[in-house]
Amino acid sequence: MKKLLFFWKELMATFWFLPVMIIMLSIFLAVGLVYLDNYVDIPQEGWTRFFLVNSSDSARSILSTISGAMIGVAGTVFSVTLVALTLASSQFGPRLIKKFMYVRLNQVVLGSYISTYLYCLLVLNAIKDNDTTNFIPSISILFAILAAILNIILLIIFIHQIAISIQADKVVADISEFISKQIQTLFPDKMGKEKEENVNATKITSVYSKVIPLKSLKSGYLQYIDGESLMEIMANKSAVIELYFRPGGHLVEGVEIATLYANSDWKEGEIKEIFDQFVIGNTKTSYQDLEFSIHQMVEIAARALSPGVNDPFTAIACIDNLTATMCYLAQAKFPSKYRFDKDNSLRVIADILDFEGVLDAAFNQIRQFSEGSTAVIIRLMEALITIHGQTNLEIHKIAVLKHAKMVLNLGKRTLQEENDLHDLIDRSKKIL
Repeated sequence: MKKLLFFWKELMATFWFLPVMIIMLSIFLAVGLVYLDNYVDIPQEGWTRFFLVNSSDSARSILSTISGAMIGVAGTVFSVTLVALTLASSQFGPRLIKKFMYVRLNQVVLGSYISTYLYCLLVLNAIKDNDTTNFIPSISILFAILAAILNIILLIIFIHQIAISIQADKVVADISEFISKQIQTLFPDKMGKEKEENVNATKITSVYSKVIPLKSLKSGYLQYIDGESLMEIMANKSAVIELYFRPGGHLVEGVEIATLYANSDWKEGEIKEIFDQFVIGNTKTSYQDLEFSIHQMVEIAARALSPGVNDPFTAIACIDNLTATMCYLAQAKFPSKYRFDKDNSLRVIADILDFEGVLDAAFNQIRQFSEGSTAVIIRLMEALITIHGQTNLEIHKIAVLKHAKMVLNLGKRTLQEENDLHDLIDRSKKIL
């Protein structure tokens, strides 16, 4: 079930799905309203005579005007979207294009204009004015006018959205908000029950008579693992599986991705059932891969620190938002790599993401690209001081101290001004 949910979310994240759904809705709406017009006759008396069309020529003129305007504006909207994608790609990196493409408002606006154009064509075709038939779908035409008014409002909102969507602070804030939601979703999810005591996995797996290597069937990025289904398969077969990759890792066809420990032979269909719990694609996704989202933030900071851009303020904004993420993770409980079923039997040995790995992903490249940038180096040290203050586990503190030493060494090596170096050393004394 969760695997189907993954595919559904991937489908909803595509640029074309929502516009196509809106277009399909407009087709059914056109047919339904024309059908309603055929059976409902609204008398054009009183205030209704000001809104309902009673002339076939006027009806055709209104629908033609609306349809022509809508398809023209749809082309403009598409062009503006491409310009925004080009600017975002050059300023923030090509990997962030996916984020801009999947903005829901952009999809709604594009789908709304195209669907209104198609709706007007269908209603226009329904108008009949000859010797035998005189049919003017007044309600359908009124709805087309209301849709045109709504689309004008959407155009204003769209222009506002595009104007703010390529601002660096807005992009950084949006990614930070997404990361916050992601870490709150990922870490509570567990693949079975956990045990806090030390686990001798070698001793547990040594009792199994069969050791079956599982090799990747194709090359690509591991996008998703259905942990619950995998746990259920292992429990039903009284077996253990050891995973060597986690979502986000790159697989090469023929490379061993897991080892299966069992006491009986597994048929080809049963092995295939295990592989069905893995989703391998051509690109990374953020669904189960926290590092992917963090790397997006790091890429913005790295580009901001490049000599051609030289924008330390954007880099500092990225550091501040990553600091908030790491403070949350410093207090979060990382799942154990050993996963047990309801009978407390070891079933899955997972490749997990730990605090030090996330810390390395967040700050290593920023530190490497910040050489000679006083403001960024000092802010890195301040960020590590903040994270260290929120850290409870000794192993996490050691990881933070390692980064603080590397930042201090970078400052001593690259900062030429003595006062700047003195400021950095003063801050480092709070943590080292």
